[in-house]
Amino acid sequence: MHTVVVGTSGTTAQDVIAVARGNARVELSQDALAALAKAREIVDALAAKPEPVYGVSTGFGALATRHISRELRAQLQRNIVRSHAAGMGAPVEREVVRALMFLRLKTVCSGHTGVRPQVAQTMADVLNAGITPVVHEYGSLGCSGDLAPLSHCALTLMGEGDAEGPDGVVRPAGELLAAHGIEPVELREKEGLALLNGTDGMLGMLIMALDDLDTLYKSADITAALSLEALLGTDKVLAPELHAIRPHPGQGAAAANMLAVLRDSGLTGHFQEDEAPRVQDAYSVRCAPQVAGAGRDTMAHARLVAERELASAVDNPVVLPDGRVESNGNFHGAPVAYVLDFLAIAAADLGSIAERRTDRLLDKNRSHGLPPFLADDAGVDSGLMIAQYTQAALVSELKRLAVPASADSIPSSAMQEDHVSMGWSAARKLRTAVGNLNRIIAVELYAATRAIELRDGLAPAPASRAAIDALRAAGVQGPGPDRFLAPDLEAADAFVREGKLVAAVERVTGPLA
Repeated sequence: MHTVVVGTSGTTAQDVIAVARGNARVELSQDALAALAKAREIVDALAAKPEPVYGVSTGFGALATRHISRELRAQLQRNIVRSHAAGMGAPVEREVVRALMFLRLKTVCSGHTGVRPQVAQTMADVLNAGITPVVHEYGSLGCSGDLAPLSHCALTLMGEGDAEGPDGVVRPAGELLAAHGIEPVELREKEGLALLNGTDGMLGMLIMALDDLDTLYKSADITAALSLEALLGTDKVLAPELHAIRPHPGQGAAAANMLAVLRDSGLTGHFQEDEAPRVQDAYSVRCAPQVAGAGRDTMAHARLVAERELASAVDNPVVLPDGRVESNGNFHGAPVAYVLDFLAIAAADLGSIAERRTDRLLDKNRSHGLPPFLADDAGVDSGLMIAQYTQAALVSELKRLAVPASADSIPSSAMQEDHVSMGWSAARKLRTAVGNLNRIIAVELYAATRAIELRDGLAPAPASRAAIDALRAAGVQGPGPDRFLAPDLEAADAFVREGKLVAAVERVTGPLA
């Protein structure tokens, strides 16, 4: 099994994916253990002093003015976890919780939180045992980090609350820890607070969305190329010299991908030979690289933000190398929330242009010789009419999901926490948007491949042929009389989501950008 070693200098997106989705084993480096011990010495020294220190010997948030006596501090740390574990709604996905836990462990191991080494080791043990705390959909405002979600994770470390075992069964967390030989932690000064303050949930979802979108943007370039072929369009608009004079990197990459898919196509270049000669293709075909490219550049910016956050120690207060413990606002989720919303906007536009191409394929007045709705016997058969309805409904939903969460704020904690990021909400809606975008691209794939097969006597590009053959081998049927469409569409959705479309094409073209 792959092992991820957590040190003091952050982690990588690849490591997050390995732990969250690949169940990679987690180990703590010797440097991390040393940094944890050193920072804990500083916290213990401050805890012994009579002067109040926020998070060490005081209450929290609007209650930070109260000095907490030594005999009540363990209770204070337990209480903050219990009281903050106030989430509601459906449990979130296992991969999200694993990313959340791993990223909190990453910050703990930075040596800036003051958490004892044994607490960090217990966090790693819980991950390695496949124990997943039950974290609920609602409860985070994205300021002071993802408080409620992280609190549910900390509750599991204490042996309280509910968690899912490696068998997928939800049981009391104490039972699961005992079954795997893990001792619950007894939290000490600052530790409860340190386990709750972080942007870990929204960051984990950002990293996984970027992983999914990387495949989806390649898939969208492929389906755009297939639609161009099916519509007998021209690939001249994809020439590198045209994109060099508007040098957005994503645009150039998308055009190069489409051109690679269309190489040696017998379908392109016929746009002046049919009954309605065209000087140029419609925007949804001609401008595909510009739209997909803008989304790719948005992803590049989001990756930069994610990389910076992965290198960060997000906590309040933090232990500095000179021994100071200082309060700060680094837990605010604005940087992550903004790019989560930005990606949702780009996803909505990519879905919108894909749907316009699909609609064009189905309209006999604009499809240049294809049968209405790609039906076998139009009138008797409805063809893909309602598949496009489903796609249109998904596009409409994407537009609603593109409304930014990060533009909102609602005050909390008696106005002490009076401006919040809503980054968790931005991340949750982006996950929905990514799933819907996958379905939209799957519908375009379904329509474009059927349309290409209806072009008798014209051979598609070798890469297109490979995509069609792989799709058919996956159980998605080609042209013919009407049939129950939902299973075909579901299979096409899985074909795209699992990267099989990209893999089939890349066996011909080589790696796409």
